[in-house]
Amino acid sequence: MDEEYDVIVLGTGLKECILSGLLSVDGLKVLHMDRNDYYGGESTSLNLIQLWKRFRGSDKPPAHLGSSRDYNVDMIPKFIMANGTLVRVLIHTDVTKYLYFKAVDGSFVYNKGKIHKVPATDMEALKSPLMGIFEKRRARKFFIYVQDYIENDPKTHEGMDLTRVTTRELIAKYGLDDNTVDFIGHALALHRDDRYLDEPALDTVKRMKLYSESLARFAGGSPYIYPLYGLGELPQAFARLSAVYGGTYMLNKPECKVEFDEEGKVIGVTSEGETAKCKKVVCDPSYLPNKVRKVGKVARAIAIMSHPIPNTNDSHSAQVILPQKQLGRKSDMYLFCCSYSHNVAPKGKFIAFVSTEAETDHPETELKPGINLLGPVDEIFFETYDRYEPVNEPSLDNCFISTSYDATTHFESTVVDVLNMYTLITGKVLDLNVDLSAASAAEE
Repeated sequence: MDEEYDVIVLGTGLKECILSGLLSVDGLKVLHMDRNDYYGGESTSLNLIQLWKRFRGSDKPPAHLGSSRDYNVDMIPKFIMANGTLVRVLIHTDVTKYLYFKAVDGSFVYNKGKIHKVPATDMEALKSPLMGIFEKRRARKFFIYVQDYIENDPKTHEGMDLTRVTTRELIAKYGLDDNTVDFIGHALALHRDDRYLDEPALDTVKRMKLYSESLARFAGGSPYIYPLYGLGELPQAFARLSAVYGGTYMLNKPECKVEFDEEGKVIGVTSEGETAKCKKVVCDPSYLPNKVRKVGKVARAIAIMSHPIPNTNDSHSAQVILPQKQLGRKSDMYLFCCSYSHNVAPKGKFIAFVSTEAETDHPETELKPGINLLGPVDEIFFETYDRYEPVNEPSLDNCFISTSYDATTHFESTVVDVLNMYTLITGKVLDLNVDLSAASAAEE
């Protein structure tokens, strides 16, 4: 252990594992340590006995739930946009060869007390019960504009500069009502609040295009994919990748104390009396608690069920977004459901999550609108966890700290954090122009 490394990564959460993989592929000498004896940190995947220990304090789950090993319950469940940034990162590092993906069945939005399929194309807009007949026509025109929009071809811009025109102004041009704007902004463009309305429209148009291109890719019912056996597979795939490039992984390393010189720059990490020297440290907030601040907290429920979420066309895997306005809240709520079809539970069992940015200290009450949509549950667990973000200046201390995972049930915000960190650490922007078809064979 008494060697010198370019980077020491602390924690094997998803963000840390992706960065460790990217930096190893770049030729840096990486040591990756975790105080736990398992991969994944906050974003780990638990079997039934581990789940029971964590939430019920015993290691004897009821027999009727089936075999413990058949459960892979992700603690931070997030679907992956089929053409999104994470898939590009996976292809860029070639880690796709260790993973098998399967399309997610359904993508839904909650509107006026009901669950609806998210319409993503002009044809779907015409069929959707979310809108009345005249609104459908207006929405269809807007969808066609978005589908035909090409950033570097002004002929498709209809005289609007979307780097200047706000989303609100663009939508006003098509005369869409608030109800339509709500599902477009939150369920298609995946914005987490309504600030986007007063920001340049280009970002929202790009997000809508990403959604519809991802949807078209597998001709399934959603734009999302998910690994067989759950997200716990991702950190391990990146660990294998890192090893191929000469990186070193060490689990079960207690303490992991970051050492600094008199100027406050990182010089190494000590565990069990040995110090590994390094130029930079990458970690999650739990390893440097005095360099982060609490910015919020997530409330969530985990349910084991014997049926899919009702009104989702029997989807064995699905996301339902409940926009904040529909619930009179300041933040959206998310439903995530996965099942034996992705090998995360025994046959006939479904795992559902309800999550939101907590606005109270009572997750049971706060999550009720989402839990009410689940139907009968076999078991349900509640918890809240704090969200942290770094407050240090990496250029002064060479510490690069990830932000905690948010309540969303898709990966887009997580990957943005990873790419920003990559640029801070290396001074480079990751080239994500990859051949997207490289990840298609595995998804069958």
